[in-house]
Amino acid sequence: MEFECCNLSLWKEALCAYQSRIEALNKPYLVSLDDYYRNHLPPLLRQRNPKPYISTSDLSKIMQWKLTRGKWRPRLLDFVSALDEDLVKSASQKAFQSLPDLSKAISELTVLKGVGPATASAVLAGYAPDVAPFMSDEAMEAAVGSSKEYTLKQYLLFANKLQEKAKELSSEEDTFTPSDVERALWSSVVGVKLSSSPHLFPDTKMNTSKTAKRKRKR
Repeated sequence: MEFECCNLSLWKEALCAYQSRIEALNKPYLVSLDDYYRNHLPPLLRQRNPKPYISTSDLSKIMQWKLTRGKWRPRLLDFVSALDEDLVKSASQKAFQSLPDLSKAISELTVLKGVGPATASAVLAGYAPDVAPFMSDEAMEAAVGSSKEYTLKQYLLFANKLQEKAKELSSEEDTFTPSDVERALWSSVVGVKLSSSPHLFPDTKMNTSKTAKRKRKR
């Protein structure tokens, strides 16, 4: 599915297939990490209002989710797991309070060692999916044509494109958030990979048929 696609049914189909494709990848802990990220982290952060924050443990789990769903870079996990608790709390509070100013929010988080714009976007998307999409390789490739430049400037371009696409797809009956757009794009790309290379993903052939019925911190 191309980013320019305006067929709402295709976008909804890709989004609905997200969970089955997470499962089809057959990666250790990915299902439970994705469940934590999408279903447990957001209410946890809302419980901490009016000054929401993440702990070092929260950040470590977000990083595990990001690396497991994407490319595994263990050094990044080591960096964030060793961060000072007060530093993480302070940086994340400032970031959440900066929203909807994405530039300021990302900058508040990237002072943390091991946290680049992509990881910062994962933190923000966990709290404000209607504002901040996660900067995944798959969605970056689809929206801006490249997944190699993980900078603040590139994230702001990416986020703006997904915000606009979310508005385009939304109506009184259906509401798409920028994070929904990211997940649909990820699901679409992964679905193609699963279909074209089932031998690379053990135990995925059955799952996909069911669905058819430079070291830089990131």
